[in-house]
Amino acid sequence: MRGEPTVRTLTGPAHWELFKYITAISGMSLNNQQKTLIVESVKLKKLRKRQYFLQEGDICKYIGFIIKGSTRMFSINERGQESIVAFGLENTWITDQASFNQNECSGYHIEVMEDTELLILNRSQIELLIASVPAFARMFSEYQKQQLIYNQKRVNAALSMTAEERYYDLLKTQPQYSMRFSQNMLACYLGVKPETLSRIRKHHI
Repeated sequence: MRGEPTVRTLTGPAHWELFKYITAISGMSLNNQQKTLIVESVKLKKLRKRQYFLQEGDICKYIGFIIKGSTRMFSINERGQESIVAFGLENTWITDQASFNQNECSGYHIEVMEDTELLILNRSQIELLIASVPAFARMFSEYQKQQLIYNQKRVNAALSMTAEERYYDLLKTQPQYSMRFSQNMLACYLGVKPETLSRIRKHHI
C-alpha cells in the first residue's frame, strides 16, 4: 500500500493492535491518514501489577484500550467490602463511564492485575477521532452498545440467577476469567462468598 512504510515508522505493535480492533469491530478499513491521526491522538501507558489506572475520588480523564495485561474495576463499601463490577483483558476498553463523560469524581478503583500496556485517550481526543475517522466512530458506538448490553446482563443475572447459575454463565461467556483471575476475585465479581464459590466449583468438577 502506498505510504505504508511511512505509517509503520510512526507506529509500534500497540498501535497496530488497535488498528486491527477498529477494523474488526467496525467492518471498515483505515487509510494511512486516519492511522496517522489515531497514532497522534493516543498515548502508550505502562502500568505495573497493583498500580492504579483510576482511584476512587479522582475524575476519570482517560479511556484505555488494553494491549497486554488485565484490570479489575471495583468499589469498597463503608464496611470495607469490595465489589468487582468489571474485569478488563486484552482488546477491551476500561474507564468509569459516568466520571469520564460527566467530569465527576469516580466511586471506583481500576487496578492493574498484571503488568499492563494500554493506549489512552482523553475526551477531546475521542471526540476528534469520532468526527474524523468513520471506522473509529462506528467502533466506539459499538463499544458503547456492548457496554449497555453487558450492564443489563449483569443486573439481570444478579436479580434472577442463583450463584451456581451465575458461575456457569460466567464459564460459558467469559471462560478466560477463570484462568486469569483468582477464586476470591471471581467470587467478588459474582457476589458470593469465596467458600460458596469453592463448593460450586467442586460440584462442577
